[in-house]
Amino acid sequence: MSAKWLFPSAWLLLTMPFGLTAAEAPSQSPNVIIILADDLGYGDLACYGHPKFKTPNLDRMAAEGARLTHFNAPAPFCAPTRASLMTGRYPFRCGMTANPTPDATPQNNELGLPTSEITLAELFRRGGYATGMVGKWHLGHAKPEFFPTRRGFDEFFGILYSNDMRPVQLLDGEKVVEYPVVQATVTKRYTERALSFIERNKAKPFFLYFAHAMPHKPLAASEKYYKQSDGGLYGDVIAELDASVGQVLAKVKELGLDEKTFIVFTSDNGPWYGGSSGGLRGMKATSWEGGYRVPFIARWPGKIPAGHISAQPAVMMDLFTTALKIAGIALPSDRVMDGADIFPLLTSDAKSPHEVIFGHQGARLATVRDARWKLHVLAANDRREATRPGDRWVDPRAPDGVTLLAPYEQSRPSDYPGLRTGDAPEPMALFDLSTDPGEQHNVADANPDVIKRLQAQYDEVTKQMPAVIEGTPQQGKKRKQ
Repeated sequence: MSAKWLFPSAWLLLTMPFGLTAAEAPSQSPNVIIILADDLGYGDLACYGHPKFKTPNLDRMAAEGARLTHFNAPAPFCAPTRASLMTGRYPFRCGMTANPTPDATPQNNELGLPTSEITLAELFRRGGYATGMVGKWHLGHAKPEFFPTRRGFDEFFGILYSNDMRPVQLLDGEKVVEYPVVQATVTKRYTERALSFIERNKAKPFFLYFAHAMPHKPLAASEKYYKQSDGGLYGDVIAELDASVGQVLAKVKELGLDEKTFIVFTSDNGPWYGGSSGGLRGMKATSWEGGYRVPFIARWPGKIPAGHISAQPAVMMDLFTTALKIAGIALPSDRVMDGADIFPLLTSDAKSPHEVIFGHQGARLATVRDARWKLHVLAANDRREATRPGDRWVDPRAPDGVTLLAPYEQSRPSDYPGLRTGDAPEPMALFDLSTDPGEQHNVADANPDVIKRLQAQYDEVTKQMPAVIEGTPQQGKKRKQ
């Protein structure tokens, strides 16, 4: 196996300094802010081509920094991607291939990021950074050992899972401070807490993980933004999300931290109904590009050139490695790390550090892609309710005015966000993303050599996968390295 893509960041282990203690952390260490939207589609921002949604602050962030056009989530839904961001490892390696869910099965309720995993926050804390988290965690809620405050964050203000999973409770630290949650105020209050964290830690290096609830359903916007856009409730939510990013950028500039702060904005997976996959096929929870590909914008004045764009493939775990490299903090050396340093992609015409990128579907790997080709080893899937005739679907997690407080006018399956045309899904379907980004034409028969190469790389990695039952990671146990 090529060490280049299996161990893309191994060379960092030899070149980066060991983690620093708080006393040793240099005052010039850069701050790191990661802003993660929830279910934001590849085409949901104006700078990614949306014709109606207005996102002036994110557009300006992209104009002043760098934008990636082939940035992927390793899974098309929430928790596995967030686990990969926090650990730098594919979901199958870090033991998080399903969503912890308080209102489903007992098995799903008990899921959590294994305690053997080392989180990004733990590494930043060891490096002398103040660490704060605002927003959605979704890496375990049933036991206190899974909470953000037990996984490296000095403070936490947010919801431990998705904002449509009952009971929707707002926590400050480990204490419930609101139930039921008035969701129209969530973006505003999250932003206020994020700004407070930045202000309180302006004199020392800090890591802020700002994981918005929106635009995950149920959509909700504050009175200032509700029914003010030309894009319906989804457009209102995007406008407030954009304004939140603008406030963060303004605060950093106001405190004189502009050139000391690396800021990234991205999303955990593709969009739900009402959003936009930006001309890609599929949506959240599908293994089409619309499920995996998401916006990625990075800004760091003086370090990242303005207006830079890269079409090289990258994946969520790369943000883990890149952030640590920027901070001068060593990666864990006792396990396989899948993330690579993609800072060169943000500053130059460098090639992707990955030969291939894999896409999960549950506990299995469903896809493998390189800079041009994408192979669906497993037949691509779609949302079941979206394939039914009519629009009679009833969301079991819809707002009810009692336990889940949000507007009733939520998006429907008829508001499908991506392409639904193209050749029928089948195992071993191959698409040329350079000429067919919407995955319309299966060209497997004409490219047997490409299939053979991608299949070999897929097979080699699947040999490393632990024997897991679909959606049931072995929590707290030592993972196969």
